[in-house]
Amino acid sequence: MDIYSLLTFMRDVDASDLHISPNSPPIFRVNGELIRTKMKPLTPENTHMLVYDLMNDEQRKNYEEELEVDFSSEFKGLGRFRVNIFTGYFGDTAVLRAISDEILDYDKLGLPEIVKDLVGRDKGLILITGPTGSGKTTTMTTLVSYINKKYRRHIITIEDPVEFIHQSEKSLINHREVGTNTHSFKKALRSALREDPDIIVVGEMRDLETTALAITAAETGHVVFGTLHTTSATQTIERVIDQYPPDQQSQIRLMISESLLLVISQVLLKKRDGGRVAAFEIMVGIPAVSNLIREAKTYQLSSILQTNANMGMITMEQSVTNLYNEEVIDKLEFDKYISKYNN
Repeated sequence: MDIYSLLTFMRDVDASDLHISPNSPPIFRVNGELIRTKMKPLTPENTHMLVYDLMNDEQRKNYEEELEVDFSSEFKGLGRFRVNIFTGYFGDTAVLRAISDEILDYDKLGLPEIVKDLVGRDKGLILITGPTGSGKTTTMTTLVSYINKKYRRHIITIEDPVEFIHQSEKSLINHREVGTNTHSFKKALRSALREDPDIIVVGEMRDLETTALAITAAETGHVVFGTLHTTSATQTIERVIDQYPPDQQSQIRLMISESLLLVISQVLLKKRDGGRVAAFEIMVGIPAVSNLIREAKTYQLSSILQTNANMGMITMEQSVTNLYNEEVIDKLEFDKYISKYNN
């Protein structure tokens, strides 16, 4: 059993992830669910060989020093994969996620038309959020591709790792990978401000300094895209503000209220006829939203979403309900969402 045969099987069953663990057969995630194969369990020696074959010398060195490593890798004829390798209790373990080389057409993504206008602005903050595996990268890739085709912009992406590689069209796109092309998000973001960008894509706003630099960049004449692992627009704003010490939160509320263009929160649900579909919560940075953020009344944001459908806004519950009413998802999936997110 080698990595190419496993990745070929992964492609054939249309799996999103491959799990390689000692004392377990290879396990694949298909349509959001883990599928245990009838392949023979892997020994620690098997997984060690498979895992080390995935890495180059520098990656092996980093792994042995840090006991975990992230990178992206391309396999001829099979595509690109995001790879995470870590040392588990029983030995070397790996998870590979397929990176689609197909960019969704904007109109197939399911976002409202107002997003097209917002991504074309000259400055402001756009946050794309959701749990791991919710399709944030797909949404980000589609929006960057739309800008690339329509506008003349200099786009710098800072990612860990770089997943989809864009070819410059009307825009000029430069990709930077944390750990390979730069030491950290914050260093790359600070440097990006001196690289004449129009748009900065921050793969993850994972610490206070990165978040602060992103918000400052959005205030000072750049469009900044960022991602967070939050499940609603309200939670997203609160998470950003809560990163700051209490004595700075009033100031950051003001900064966010003035720079926020858009929050897209999303989850992936199983479709009735197979595959998965995204449900979106959309919040646009209209004056009413800005006022509530500035006045520390984020708990009232959901009511703004419910009453401004004409602006393209929608709550997650409304989005999921629409998918159910349109028979895209079945009642079991609808009920599962409602029980998971509303309890």
